[in-house]
Amino acid sequence: MPDALQFPIIDLSFPDRFSIANLIRQGCVDHGFFYLVNHGVDEELISKVFEQSSNFFSLPIEEKMKLVRKNHRGYTALYAEKLDTTLTTEGDSKESFYIGPLADDLNQWPLEEDLPSWRSTMETYHQKLLSAVTKLLSLIALSLKLEEDFFEKVGALIEPLAFIRLLHYPDLNSSSEEIFGASAHSDYGMVTLLVTDGVPGLQICREKSKQPQVWEDVPSMSGAFIVNIGDMMERWTNGLFRSTLHRVLQPRQDRYSVAFFTNPSKDCTVECLESCCTESCPLRFPPIKAIDYLEERLRLTYGL
Repeated sequence: MPDALQFPIIDLSFPDRFSIANLIRQGCVDHGFFYLVNHGVDEELISKVFEQSSNFFSLPIEEKMKLVRKNHRGYTALYAEKLDTTLTTEGDSKESFYIGPLADDLNQWPLEEDLPSWRSTMETYHQKLLSAVTKLLSLIALSLKLEEDFFEKVGALIEPLAFIRLLHYPDLNSSSEEIFGASAHSDYGMVTLLVTDGVPGLQICREKSKQPQVWEDVPSMSGAFIVNIGDMMERWTNGLFRSTLHRVLQPRQDRYSVAFFTNPSKDCTVECLESCCTESCPLRFPPIKAIDYLEERLRLTYGL
């Protein structure tokens, strides 16, 4: 049994930005994961988001289906998604709700009379998380020996495609080893900030190409976000930063979590950083527009 994972703890309020950037670099190279503390998001707001999430998932299925996913916003039912497309199962045993960028009017919202202050809670959370991510990305830029505003300069943050995903993994009392809460996958974008209710289940596999795969449990840390690197950041860094394979086991009790996926603006081109392409590490990924990469990954996940 491997020891519990030890991720770096990144303190967003720490004054020495260069030592924090070095710690981020270590986490991104070694694991593709780290913890984020002093991130500026109140515990009270996080508790409210979990409460509102539970309120929504407690609704009858016919009520939830009125908000079924359109334009990648809204409700996805149990088994609607299969993150590991090599599995023969019908899908992953979770339900979720997506809330995208607030400015484009594509989001779907429960009625105020059904779930009072649901929308305002989620909008506040979206704004707070986007603010935390923007600060974090300036430190990630420093960790790559770039200017702090690199991601702004390349247009990644003009209108970032940032999504809250509320997740509920019900306890289904199933013994099938083939069914996962979330089957093995890597995230698609730049970075993901995750907060859980403390119920275990999240695991990572550091070497995605090695067989047999070795899976390690990720402990939750009170007051911290679990941050992981996504595929587009891996492409920018030519594989230096890992977009690590991860999954969620079927829980023994109901499990809730909230992910915040940060993708670059639609027209941002993700291409290898000069400093990450060398003779010993030649170019691995061709340049690609953020929206093209994202749409292809979503198409595969939902079998479109």
